[in-house]
Amino acid sequence: MSFALIFLVLAALWALITYNNFITLRGRVDNAWAQIDVQLKRRFDLIPNLVNTVKGYAQHEKETLENVTAARTKYMSAQTPDEKIKANTELGGALGRLFAVAESYPDLKANASFLDLQEQLKNTEDKIGFSRQFYNDTAMKYNIGIAKAPAAIIANVFGFKGRSYFEAEEESRQSVEVKF
Repeated sequence: MSFALIFLVLAALWALITYNNFITLRGRVDNAWAQIDVQLKRRFDLIPNLVNTVKGYAQHEKETLENVTAARTKYMSAQTPDEKIKANTELGGALGRLFAVAESYPDLKANASFLDLQEQLKNTEDKIGFSRQFYNDTAMKYNIGIAKAPAAIIANVFGFKGRSYFEAEEESRQSVEVKF
């Protein structure tokens, strides 16, 4: 066997292994995104109940309630992970404002249904946080894999594209003011 033939066989084998590695990494990123999507769906299923509970106590907070509903609808109509990430950020802000409104209603804060929904939402938010971290870790491995030379050649030839990260909302980057 000639050296050139051995080199071609090894190069083809390397290309095949690299391609399969990218397929595996992309599948892991897709799976990680699906886990986030499951938790976000659970969150969105809780929102109508939460809004209806608050409605009974806060009739004049119509705009806040409409903003939560609109943000939820926007997420549900988002098609791509990037659109869903953006819509999720908006929904997080709207939910924050909803809970701020709830603080003004002591009877609502003591309502068993509201407290249960709030606890379920808190648990779901925790799961979303863990899922986001796993997604970002997986997306990072994938993004690094398709950017590294010489594997980037295979990634470019077969159209493997980088994935966006879930990043902290701008509001959460601000300093928190603690008052006593």
